[in-house]
Amino acid sequence: MSLAFHHIDAAVRRALAEDLGDAGDITTAATVPVTARSRTVIAARKPGVIAGVDVAKHAFAVLSDALSVTVKVPDGTRVTAGEVVLEIAGPAHPILSAERVALNFLGHLSGVATATAEIATAIAHTKAKVCCTRKTTPGLRALEKYAVRCGGGVNHRFGLYDAVLIKDNHIAAVGGVAAAVKAARLSVGHMVKIEAEVDHISQIDEAITAGADVLLLDNMTPAQLADAVKLVNGRAVTEASGSITKTTAAAIAESGVDLMSAGWITHSAPCLDLGLDFK
Repeated sequence: MSLAFHHIDAAVRRALAEDLGDAGDITTAATVPVTARSRTVIAARKPGVIAGVDVAKHAFAVLSDALSVTVKVPDGTRVTAGEVVLEIAGPAHPILSAERVALNFLGHLSGVATATAEIATAIAHTKAKVCCTRKTTPGLRALEKYAVRCGGGVNHRFGLYDAVLIKDNHIAAVGGVAAAVKAARLSVGHMVKIEAEVDHISQIDEAITAGADVLLLDNMTPAQLADAVKLVNGRAVTEASGSITKTTAAAIAESGVDLMSAGWITHSAPCLDLGLDFK
């Protein structure tokens, strides 16, 4: 489980540029001697699953190579309130100037990982896996999808370019699920997977016959999902979507679906509360 450095670097530099602007950190410059040195820690204030330590670490590194940043808790680790995640020591100015950017990334990504882990735990007794969607923060998709993996989930497609997902509007535009799947199968290469949204069980056979590899079973009840899984009978991967929370997840997973996609784990997961304190 890893996150490519170029994604980290680009996101961190954008965030620092946004925060520092043209004038820099005028508060720190006005109040703290440039010679001041400090030892600080970032610690969890609530329990959760950590994600984004390398992103937070890079925020400090971009501003100063004189800082020593030690990761105490690796990504994917469950932490308790008060547990130290990072230790930072060195010049006070870059610590103070990078603090908010580091905490914003670490808190948000850990929140995504924590939300994902809650669902993953709820369905651990089944074969189902929780996965994310394209409902991500613009510019942060790679980071948020990485956080999903840290929480025990799996990734859906990364964009419009790496898999075909035929949704209800595509189907409406061409006049039927079979027509849409057949057109896609003729257009894309044999290595590209095709997923088709199915709103009614009556569409399952025609979607599979036309060549769909995955079926998106949208907004079905657990009972309807169980019937759909039985009808599919292993001929395609099944993915449930709609109203998936930590309280509804178990019943949905017990229907026998392979995947459960939830957009809210990336776009609306509560930030995990972490804080930076000087020692």
